[in-house]
Amino acid sequence: MTETAKKKRGMPSSFTILLALLAIVAVITVIVSGTSGGAVTAARLSDFCTAPIKGFADALPVCLFVMILGGFLGMMTETGALDNGIAVLVQKLKGNEIMLVPVLMLIFSLGGTTYGMCEETVPFYALLAATMMAAGFDPMVGAATVLLGAGCGCLGSTVNPFAVGAAVDALTGVGIEVNQSIIIGLGAVLWIVTTAMSIVFVMNYAKKVKADKGSTILSMQELKDAEEAHGKAASEVHKEVKLTGRQKGVLIAFAFTFVVMIVGFIPLADLNEGVANFFDAGAVYDADGNAVVQGWSALITGLPIGQWYFDEASTWFFLMAVLIGIIGGLSEKQIVNTFITGAADMMSVVLVIALARGISVLMANTGLDVFVLDAAANALAGLSGVIFAPMSFLVYFGLSFLIPSTSGMATVSMPIMGPLAVKLGFSPEVMVMIFSAAIGVVNLFTPTSGAIMGGLALAKIEWTTWLKFALKLIVALSVVCAIILTVACVLL
Repeated sequence: MTETAKKKRGMPSSFTILLALLAIVAVITVIVSGTSGGAVTAARLSDFCTAPIKGFADALPVCLFVMILGGFLGMMTETGALDNGIAVLVQKLKGNEIMLVPVLMLIFSLGGTTYGMCEETVPFYALLAATMMAAGFDPMVGAATVLLGAGCGCLGSTVNPFAVGAAVDALTGVGIEVNQSIIIGLGAVLWIVTTAMSIVFVMNYAKKVKADKGSTILSMQELKDAEEAHGKAASEVHKEVKLTGRQKGVLIAFAFTFVVMIVGFIPLADLNEGVANFFDAGAVYDADGNAVVQGWSALITGLPIGQWYFDEASTWFFLMAVLIGIIGGLSEKQIVNTFITGAADMMSVVLVIALARGISVLMANTGLDVFVLDAAANALAGLSGVIFAPMSFLVYFGLSFLIPSTSGMATVSMPIMGPLAVKLGFSPEVMVMIFSAAIGVVNLFTPTSGAIMGGLALAKIEWTTWLKFALKLIVALSVVCAIILTVACVLL
């Protein structure tokens, strides 16, 4: 494809797409409200106008985390350690750069299946975009490594507390007992199969781009934006780079920061009580469960490692950004100005996340999400297993656009869909995995996901370009998941 052709492909920005979706949802609520018997409230003009603001307020912890992340990455760039570190890594992998793809995708998928790694992947988009460009690929390879890796893990959740954990809890709340071993086994099958398919897909694209830069799916504008954002690291590869002592110290602190963040988000108490107790050692609690004396790992953030969320992660990244600036030999003025500039660079990402969340807020406030769920459940009644499983998958596929949050979807839908499955004689465990797989597939591309839209914005990739890249794979993953789940529904 010629450069001229790429320039002519004018695609709407993520902001325009999200605003259009918001308007469509608002119109749908007006249409449906007249026939819903009061279940859906028609969105007013004020609801439409305030939805992005309410979305920002709802997603404030994530947005603040992204801004602080910007300051953190800015500090890394200012020290020169990140660019040089990527260059050294790629130079050591000379001739085997392609192995970055399967190794990293497996790591991300492991995080997805165990603890629902999703929003936590946002920091890695910029880092992997730069790394893959330096390795001779394009930013799409970096974005796909993160998104498909973690996404397929979430799709095939095994012990993910935000997906299967929330679903099982919701079923227990309505009196339905669930066999966890069946969920883990079926989740493992979905996880392994879909991750393997995605690895092959990304590696094939990466090989094609490395052999011929003109075969990239990115537009000229995206390539230009990526070059401006990540090109410095890529250019360092062609130089003889050596890390200074300060830069080595910065990279150690950088790696330590991410390791602690990842462990901090993992619900350790659900996986291993002994490990959880280790990180909470020294804590003293009153009769109401409030910490009178904090455990050692809670001294900085207020919560022990294993109980973190975005407020704690933001605190951690802020402190480590300052520490990295000091280790890197930056002056007080340099540290302050660098952090502010880095945070400011993330405002476009923050606005994308706020808009995406605003759509979900509007649907929840008008009752459209629950209304659609109830109608879908009624339509599924009386179907055979061969039909019930794929139709349930399609129902959840559609609902996932309305409720991109896995825990939110589980809480809202399982008290309805679980009893329906049991009433028809089907396994509730399979229904849990139908939910997990369907929302997992949708969360590979839905524009209502702040993590996707924010991550793609960091990688300098438009959502429409991502959809064009991943569409065939997403269709294939959907078909494979539907087949596996249908077989399970019939046999279990």
